[in-house]
Amino acid sequence: MSWTELLTREMENVYGVTDKLLDLVDADKLDWKPATGENWMTTGQLLMHIATACGQPCKGFVTGDWGMPDDFDPSQLKPEDMLPPAEKMPTVDSVAEAKKMLAEDKKVALDMVKQAGEENLANKPAPAPWDPGEMILGHRMLQMVDHLSHHKGQLFYYLKLQGKPVNTKHMWGM
Repeated sequence: MSWTELLTREMENVYGVTDKLLDLVDADKLDWKPATGENWMTTGQLLMHIATACGQPCKGFVTGDWGMPDDFDPSQLKPEDMLPPAEKMPTVDSVAEAKKMLAEDKKVALDMVKQAGEENLANKPAPAPWDPGEMILGHRMLQMVDHLSHHKGQLFYYLKLQGKPVNTKHMWGM
């Protein structure tokens, strides 16, 4: 199986299952977050993060456009800038907005697989702003699919904690 086939298949699956989980989110639960512990995103913040977790970083890896201002200087970043506390993270205003953003992110992700091409996916070095270590582009993009998948799992547990009758079939799209 090629990188193109693998990434396309994984993206189609994870985005599809995530979209179905978004259908289970109640509009009045966007401010909900787990009651114990600290530094939890609200459901709305989680939906915003999910909707930009894969396609946008893939675009950064493929095109070099990370969506930063022209005068952005990564050497000036502090650790808290790379991973802000949950209360500083943006949120969505509605589930419909999150679904629209997720669909747009999916399109970007799939377009980036095509734009990269098999040769680059298999061979092009792709350092990340948060990890300059050596890794090929295909592997980095697979990590972004995994990033989305992890947050899909987080949403699954948010729904479970909110009393939704979700089960393994919801988690894996069966």
